[in-house]
Amino acid sequence: MTGAGGAGPAVVVVGASLAGLRAVEELRHRGFDGPITVVGAERHLPYDRPPLSKQLLAGEWGVDRIALTVTTPGGLDGLDVDWRLGTRAVGLDVGGRRVALEGGDELRYDGLVIATGAAPRRLPGTDGLAGVHTLRTLDDALAIRADLDAGPRRVVVIGAGFVGAEVAATCRGRGHEVTLLEALPVPLERALGAEMGNVVAELHRDHGVDLRLGVGVAGFEGDGRVERVRLADGSAVPADLVVVGIGVSPATDWLAGSGLALDDGVVCDATTWVAPGVVAAGDVARWPSRRLGELVRVEHWDNAVAMGAHAARRLLAEPPFAGGDGGEVEPYDPVPWFWSDQYDRKVQLAGWSAGADEVAVVDGSTEDRRFVALYRRGDRLVGALSMNRPRPLVTYRRLIEEGAGWEEAMAQAASA
Repeated sequence: MTGAGGAGPAVVVVGASLAGLRAVEELRHRGFDGPITVVGAERHLPYDRPPLSKQLLAGEWGVDRIALTVTTPGGLDGLDVDWRLGTRAVGLDVGGRRVALEGGDELRYDGLVIATGAAPRRLPGTDGLAGVHTLRTLDDALAIRADLDAGPRRVVVIGAGFVGAEVAATCRGRGHEVTLLEALPVPLERALGAEMGNVVAELHRDHGVDLRLGVGVAGFEGDGRVERVRLADGSAVPADLVVVGIGVSPATDWLAGSGLALDDGVVCDATTWVAPGVVAAGDVARWPSRRLGELVRVEHWDNAVAMGAHAARRLLAEPPFAGGDGGEVEPYDPVPWFWSDQYDRKVQLAGWSAGADEVAVVDGSTEDRRFVALYRRGDRLVGALSMNRPRPLVTYRRLIEEGAGWEEAMAQAASA
C-alpha cells in the first residue's frame, strides 16, 4: 500500500478536475499543510473545459491556453501536490478510508474529495468505426480537430444540447456543412424551455445548419469509417465526421459497493458532506437545495469552482482537521449560472428554468437576439436568461439570490 506520505492528516482528491483543483487550492489557502494526493484518469494536469467546443476546436487556441491556474505562490508547484495522472480510481473502502487504484495500489486518506465529474453517454454501433467522436476531454477535442483539419467535412452532430450546439456553431465557423440532429421537438427545451429553445433553433438555421428536430438515430454505416447516420424514419444523412453530444452521466462506477448513496450522482447533505471524512463537488455531486426544495446536480463551470472550495472548507471542519466536532458549516445553496457562446451570441442563464410556469421577455427582443427573459415558478422569480445582454442579468441574478417575488422582478424590469 502507498500512503499519502508526510505527517499529520492526509487528503486524497479523486478527480484532477476544475472542482478538484479548487478544493486543493482552498485547502492550502485555509492553512492545511498536510499531504495531498490528486488522482486523475486523464494524463493531463487540470484544464479548462469550456474552450474545448469553441476556441480549441476552432483552432484559435493552442493547448497551452486552457491550462488552469491558481493564485498560490509558485502556481501548481506551490500547491505541493502528489499528482497521480493517467490513473483511475476503481474502488472505495469508506470504513478503512482507502481508495483503490487500477493496478492494485491503494491510497490511505483522512479526508477524501470526490470530484470525478461526468462521462459522455455513447450510442451503440460505433465501436471500430473511425470518425465518430464524443467531446468531453482534451484528447477528444484534439481528435475532432484533427479530423476537421483533414479537409472539408460533412459534420453530423447528434444532440442539440449546449455542447452539441457549440460544436455545430464552431464547425459552421470553420466552413463545414453541419447537420444537427435532436430527438426532442425543440433544442435545449429542458434547459431553456420551448419558447427560448426555438430562438436558439432559428439562430442555427440562420447560420446554415441543417437542423432536424424530433428525429431518432437508428445506427451508423461505413466501411471502416463513418459514411452515413441512419435515422429512425429510415432515411440517412451523409457524414464524414460525427460528434455525439447526448449528455453525460456522473462518473460513479468506481463507487459501486462503497455504501455511498448513489442516485444520479453522489448524494451529499446540504454542506457537501457524504460520509465520515468524505465530501463531493462538481458535476458528480447531488445535494438538497433549500431554494428549490429538491435534490439538484449542476454541470456548470461556476458550480465546480464554488462547490470545490466549499467542499474543502467542509472537510476541514471535520476531525482530525478541526480537532473537535467541526462546529456549524453553512449549507451550499448558490444560484447556478452558466454561459454558452454560439456564433456571435452569448447565452447566459442564472437560476433554474426547468418547471417554470411562465417565461417573459422583459428587455430587448428575441427577433434581434438581444434580450433578457425571466422565468416564474409560482409567485417567485427562479431564473433569468440573457442573449447578448449581460449587464441586466447581474441585477436579476441578485434578485434570485435574494428570493425575490415575481411582482418585484417585473417592477424592476418596468423601471429599468
